[in-house]
Amino acid sequence: MLEWMRSDPVAFFTFMLYRAPAVLIALTLHEISHGYTAWRCGDSTARDLGRLSLNPLKHLSLIGTLLMFTAGMGWARPVPVNPANYRNGRRDDFFVSIAGVTMNFFLFLLATVLTLLINERLWIPQLFQSGYPLTVRKDFLSFSGINFMQILYCDSHIMTQAAGNGYYNAISLADCLQTPWLLHLQRFLYQFSLCNLGMCLFNLLPFPPLDGFHVVNDILLRGRLRLSAQAFRISMLALLVLMNATSFFSNFLSSAICAVQGCTVQTLLRLFHLS
Repeated sequence: MLEWMRSDPVAFFTFMLYRAPAVLIALTLHEISHGYTAWRCGDSTARDLGRLSLNPLKHLSLIGTLLMFTAGMGWARPVPVNPANYRNGRRDDFFVSIAGVTMNFFLFLLATVLTLLINERLWIPQLFQSGYPLTVRKDFLSFSGINFMQILYCDSHIMTQAAGNGYYNAISLADCLQTPWLLHLQRFLYQFSLCNLGMCLFNLLPFPPLDGFHVVNDILLRGRLRLSAQAFRISMLALLVLMNATSFFSNFLSSAICAVQGCTVQTLLRLFHLS
């Protein structure tokens, strides 16, 4: 990121103009989902402390937010809950734990559907027709697609290939637009889908204090594993050290994100008869 900022500051700051609102909305709705679900389960702690707020500043964690901006995966400042107030302890703890990632996954699905619909209005129809210097829709919609990255990183070109030719050529992005103003919305939705899926899968890792730990503890261990606040802090520090010391977590999550998003896009293309 720092190297990109030095080499092409205009593209970097343009990228961040789309990334910033995507990150803030994803983090805020994740935490509100935890707090609202806890309230519905009998614990009003988050509501009483003003954490059911749409103000992102109430939910930001310095390290987690920075990771969301730089790596596309991270966390917010946890919403305070008191499990003693739940009407049904283990069941409600599961519902509260899964609420945030469920919201993120729903937002990812919503953003993905919208990107697919906008894609049909954004580009000139000939772009996806045989006989034209062409590409395919997956190139624009899949995280692993070459044109997805061209658009995400605010490049001024897209890549196409002539029919029957396996070689890609760069052509002007502006020459291929049917509805230019939709490009701004599409770039935001790319960021929004990436942030939400990254946050969802990262928080499902079974490490305390991430949501995945609570889910595993409630389902497999029946709530028997109880950790102190200090233990949660130590485990979070250990996770951060592991993430910086090895590429295993980032590689695993990147592969998982691409696999889930790729399957989702392919399924939606078939549902909309666009594959």
